[in-house]
Amino acid sequence: MAGGEAYKRIWEQAALIPEGTVASYGQIAKLAGLPRRGARMVGRAVGAAPKELQLPWHRIVNAQGKIAIPESSPGYERQQAMLRDEGIDVQNGKLDMDRYRWDPTLDELVWGPGRLHDPKADD
Repeated sequence: MAGGEAYKRIWEQAALIPEGTVASYGQIAKLAGLPRRGARMVGRAVGAAPKELQLPWHRIVNAQGKIAIPESSPGYERQQAMLRDEGIDVQNGKLDMDRYRWDPTLDELVWGPGRLHDPKADD
């Protein structure tokens, strides 16, 4: 598999993006521990992900909140429609990153989206 361990880390982070939010390629790269030039690798890794992972690829946009897929591509309209279906306002392939950016808590990163660690469960 091209990308190996780096791709796996990217897939793990991309899978955590909750519905109704987005992350930038650079944000996913940083969370995966690949901050330098990792944004391009995120695009390649998501494109190479096995279908059975069912990654929420449509929730990843560029740092300006723009869909990175060329407008002439069928994927552009598909991504826009999928984001709108989740309640994200997308206009001409652009969305408001301040409003929709996923800002994960430490609990989300460790335990998963929407989950908080219960210290009592460790007893």
